[in-house]
Amino acid sequence: MKTIEELHKIRKEKRKELELRVNTKADTREKHILVCHGTGCTSSKSPEILETFRKILKEKKIENVRVIKTGCFGLCAKGPIVIIRPEDTFYAMVKPEDCEEIIQTHIVEGKTVDRLLAKDIDGTKVNSLDELTFYKKQKRIALKNCGVINPEEIDEYLAFDGYLALEKVLKEMTPDEVIDEISKSGLRGRGGAGFPTGKKWALTKAVEGKQKYVVCNADEGDPGAFMDRSILEGDPHSVLEAMAIAAYCIGANKGFIYVRAEYPIAVQRLKIAIKQAREYGLLGKNIFGTDFDFDIEIRLGAGAFVCGEETALLESIEGKRGQPRLKPPYPAQYGLWGKPTLINNVETYSNIAQIILKGSKWYFSIGTENSKGTKVFALGGNVNNIGLVEVPMGTTLREIVFDIGGGIPNGREFKAAQTGGPSGGCIPKEHLDTPIDYESLKQIGSMMGSGGLIVMDDTKCMVSLAKFYLEFTVSESCGKCTPCRIGTKRMLGILEKLCNGKGEAEDLDKLQKLAEMIQKASVCGLGQSAPNPVISTLKYFRKEFEEHAIDKQCRALECKAMSKIIIQPDKCKGCGLCQKHCPVDAIEGQAREVRTINQEKCIKCGTCLSKCPFKAIGN
Repeated sequence: MKTIEELHKIRKEKRKELELRVNTKADTREKHILVCHGTGCTSSKSPEILETFRKILKEKKIENVRVIKTGCFGLCAKGPIVIIRPEDTFYAMVKPEDCEEIIQTHIVEGKTVDRLLAKDIDGTKVNSLDELTFYKKQKRIALKNCGVINPEEIDEYLAFDGYLALEKVLKEMTPDEVIDEISKSGLRGRGGAGFPTGKKWALTKAVEGKQKYVVCNADEGDPGAFMDRSILEGDPHSVLEAMAIAAYCIGANKGFIYVRAEYPIAVQRLKIAIKQAREYGLLGKNIFGTDFDFDIEIRLGAGAFVCGEETALLESIEGKRGQPRLKPPYPAQYGLWGKPTLINNVETYSNIAQIILKGSKWYFSIGTENSKGTKVFALGGNVNNIGLVEVPMGTTLREIVFDIGGGIPNGREFKAAQTGGPSGGCIPKEHLDTPIDYESLKQIGSMMGSGGLIVMDDTKCMVSLAKFYLEFTVSESCGKCTPCRIGTKRMLGILEKLCNGKGEAEDLDKLQKLAEMIQKASVCGLGQSAPNPVISTLKYFRKEFEEHAIDKQCRALECKAMSKIIIQPDKCKGCGLCQKHCPVDAIEGQAREVRTINQEKCIKCGTCLSKCPFKAIGN
């Protein structure tokens, strides 16, 4: 256990050592080679890169250079990423065999390795992270330490004001004062519903009970979502500190982090962080010399999507089958083992310490009138800069997709964006300038959700997309209530008919009625929101549904039962790229001639469609 004086000494000394991480003008001879150790870069050999750097430095007896593992830098499309500080040089798509050149050229000779420099949206090479367009419109609060500190070293978290907020609330603030500060900040839950965080804390505090619990929902199950995982991998102590602050406010002494077992790196770093916090006396008995006791345990989820719903999560922690409870009573009244329980998700907690240290007015000044602060998105799909994005609330979809995301690959056009995963809706191009906040998304039939943002280009079939999300919902339904268990299957059956060319015009009305019924009658929020992708695609892309039902045609050629791919003679330039890439030799014709497709051989894979530079192939 460390004394308060020892913690402050570590914080001060370590901050001097790490100043070069955030200050490109730091007066130091030391260099830090930061290597991303998030899941994406780890899968592309970043652990090998880190060890290779260390091995070379040792062999060459080079001093004053440290190799640091970090969390996600955000720009996953450029991984594995290596950043050298203090000069802030950003190397992209690094391989283990590049380490020798980086050490010799950059570290020894003081020159940049030009071939490894990251390229911006326009193809120009940039020398530093701040020069990349990807980062210019972002504001990092929840991700403040990700890519900056080693998440497995508590001293590095302390150096960047770690646990100062907890010390402040325990020594200088009453629980009511803390809750009031969180309420004034305007922070709302980042798990999807957007319930005011301060209000939730106040409601839980007001319930009488000798035993209360604080829970972190880290069961991130939306397809394409990796926001919470990245925070836990890059800055786990921010969540532990916030949970302790929450426990102080509501009168709890025990916390649980419910994280899915499919996140092995996040789980491992949480275990390390909890162990270190206990050793330093930041978890356990008499924290900061007060009478406040608090400890945290990890509970692993088995991957059930429904356990992201707060009451199903509680059932799972108790060792039962993950199924939602009827509400009311709410978890604040009747939670874990019948005791008052506070539940927030990872991203919500990651904002708490900074609100305490910088003040509610600072946080309230960011965002829109009713949606304050920032939001983290996992940007994926048909967009150039796939990665983790944190922007002020109110940033438009256009800014995220085209400025930060770098636009649509291969010269294709933007068609839609799916926000909120299986619980959200599709946003068409006419709403590209919609501000991303809770109210604006709701008005156009979508929702914030936990933060998945999937971009789709003009090759995507919206009927097939709706079917994809219904397949996910059907497979993940807990089966407790009939509307969700049976209703979603009926909807899926209709969508399968449409995609197989067997649909009828009246099927569209059936889909709409079923969707509205499921929304009204399902027990939990997941069931109630399950029809959202279908409702939004029916609203904005009804013409495509009608083409499937009446014309038996799929304009995107995704629904193979109805697809007939042809080459338009007036557009074909005879380049032969389609013929060259066809996997089954279904394209016929001679050099510089208009090609044709042998329909008996064609397997409708769409390869020719994606390779044609003249958009001469369609149906």
